[in-house]
Amino acid sequence: MNEPAFDASGVLSAIFDPDWWQAATAGLSDAAQQDLRQALDWAQTRYARTLSAEGEAPARHAAGVVVILAGLQVDVHTRMAALLAIAVGAQDAARPGEDAVMARFGPEIGRLVQGYRALIRLGQVTRDASDAAAGSGAQAEMLRKMLLAMAADLRIVLMRLASRLRTLRWHAQNKVPLPEALARETLELYAPLANRLGIWQVKWEMEDTAFRFLEPVKYKEIAYLLEEKRVEREAFITNAIARVRDALAAAGIEADVTGRPKHIYSIWNKMRNRNLDFSGLYDLRALRIIVDDIRTCYTVLGLIHHLWSPVPDEFDDYISRPKPNGYRSLHTVVYDDNGRPFEVQIRTHEMHQFAEYGMAAHWRYKEAGAKGGKVSADSEYDRKLSWIRQLLAWKDDVQVDDELGQSALKALADNVYVLTPQARVIELAPGATPVDFAYQVHTDLGHRCRGARVDGVMVPLNTRLRTGQTVEIIAAKSGGPSRDWLNPQLGYLASQRSRAKVRAWFNAIDIQERIAQGQGMLEKELQRLGKTATNLEVLAQQLGFACTDDLCVALAKDEFSVRQVASAFEAPPPAAEEPDLSALTRDSRPESAVHAGKSGVLVVGVDALLTQLAKCCRPAPPDPISGFVTRGRGVSIHRSDCKSFRALALREPERIIDVAWGETSDAVYPVDIVVMASDRHGLLRDISEVFARQRINVIGVNTQSKQGSARMVFTAEVGNGAHLTRALASIREVAGVLEAERR
Repeated sequence: MNEPAFDASGVLSAIFDPDWWQAATAGLSDAAQQDLRQALDWAQTRYARTLSAEGEAPARHAAGVVVILAGLQVDVHTRMAALLAIAVGAQDAARPGEDAVMARFGPEIGRLVQGYRALIRLGQVTRDASDAAAGSGAQAEMLRKMLLAMAADLRIVLMRLASRLRTLRWHAQNKVPLPEALARETLELYAPLANRLGIWQVKWEMEDTAFRFLEPVKYKEIAYLLEEKRVEREAFITNAIARVRDALAAAGIEADVTGRPKHIYSIWNKMRNRNLDFSGLYDLRALRIIVDDIRTCYTVLGLIHHLWSPVPDEFDDYISRPKPNGYRSLHTVVYDDNGRPFEVQIRTHEMHQFAEYGMAAHWRYKEAGAKGGKVSADSEYDRKLSWIRQLLAWKDDVQVDDELGQSALKALADNVYVLTPQARVIELAPGATPVDFAYQVHTDLGHRCRGARVDGVMVPLNTRLRTGQTVEIIAAKSGGPSRDWLNPQLGYLASQRSRAKVRAWFNAIDIQERIAQGQGMLEKELQRLGKTATNLEVLAQQLGFACTDDLCVALAKDEFSVRQVASAFEAPPPAAEEPDLSALTRDSRPESAVHAGKSGVLVVGVDALLTQLAKCCRPAPPDPISGFVTRGRGVSIHRSDCKSFRALALREPERIIDVAWGETSDAVYPVDIVVMASDRHGLLRDISEVFARQRINVIGVNTQSKQGSARMVFTAEVGNGAHLTRALASIREVAGVLEAERR
């Protein structure tokens, strides 16, 4: 069994079994073996003499895990960390034990142990969850992402997979029933994760063992239908590979030939998903042949049909007719010498790479539902997982730097994954707070959020959340958000989505208040005129508004005079004409920063240097800015995020210079404001009135109207960012305006 000797209490004996030690140290140098021995000596005195929750002695579990990790060819530090982490868990004193490991074996192994223990705690929390949604397909996918995000090092994930596989093996070997929660967690979380990482042997053994405990009757039925033992099926594959290789060598064709018999869970899954009988499965055994080019694919197909008789109507040419997802390969089914069918796939190396790592990757259709639907997964997340799979595949050819593996998994930690009290995983943006969490769970919960507990401890609402934490929101029965949440300096919200929901709340409140205020003004004026029986909707349309609410808002905002209501009962006034664009614009002010020497920009370390604001991005205080030394025109000042500046910096980095805003006093700065709106009569006039009320000078206007939509670009002179923010807020309140932003 590749296990060392144990004493009666389940603790490792001082005398090691040579076979186990040889398996545990496979591929290690003498120095590495000595390091592993030191870790074993330290751990064996700390293994508990009691059984784990599953029933296996911790020492036995550790021994089995190390052998599995050795089979995956991991480094000695990973094997040491596995021994030590299981000893720490067995002591039931996580933090002190982890600290002791850090002090004795160094920070690298200490971090591996900490990460492993964190994943163990995560699994316990999710298994104890009462929320039915936590077991759904979407939540299982979130748990996989969260598990990877919590593991700062790829080796931690491998340790966790090896530990779960060892638990499954122990239950199977000792015929101890496996808890249903562990079996389902294995099928929904760990086996798909191993599959996506390309660790096929771990994946199929996990699936078969968990399925054996979860559905024992179906497992035995399929095992009986196979009519041969796994060893016999593998022997057939070995003989078939040898026969194909001989034929290819005789034909002078170089190819990679591999094969693997299907395992029981995969057979059952295919029968269930495709509603097939066992007799309808042709790919219980399969060969895969990978060649250099497409022409050779068809040559090999002819050789295969010469070696074995093809099954009629069981040939698919996905090379000339690729699948919708881009998958390409030749699939044929042939009869062996005993008349039993098996499948052969033929493809090029390029096609194989695409099938393994592209959007047609193996896991996409393996994990699809019974109706053939594709698994929903984030493309960036998939790309990073493909990177990790390739790192694992490369380890046989080159010595991969551990930092590469670490950076691959750190790349997965872009987002934050936290748990609800019911263990439902919530994905949040980097830097997210409890308020962001509340809005992600439900908009109404976000509005009523008044406090939060993180891992059972009360925290401020602007606390930055970390992956793996459990968040509980304390909510009022009613009420709304605070305006402080919109202040970026206070740090309550990191998500644009959450900020939009808060703004929408206050916009709705403001509109309702203005409607009520305007309605009172309108009713008072109608009483004065003796027209209380007037149809308000008709009156609003007569005055040029779409509905009564728009009229009331305009009255409350003083954009429409209450005295003008009387005009609706008089002779129709002549139609107002749109203002001439030239009448809207004025010359730039004397204090405008476009005039040389008044930009308010200081060049760090240089006095009295000519500066000019770039027209491509039009910077204004307090924008982050950078300088570029031009030829003969002084320093050109750009916003730091300006695309033109980035191109210049990439081409001539030596011309970049540090700059900062100095004393701007009364200077004004030209900025471009883009307004998107539903086109209507009087729209341009209303927006112009906003600029007039805000005392903003407009020096350029460009308008376009198409199919009822208007796009307007105003070049306006503003004093600073706050001045611009007030102007944009006022423009957004104009009837018909859909969006107003700085370009």
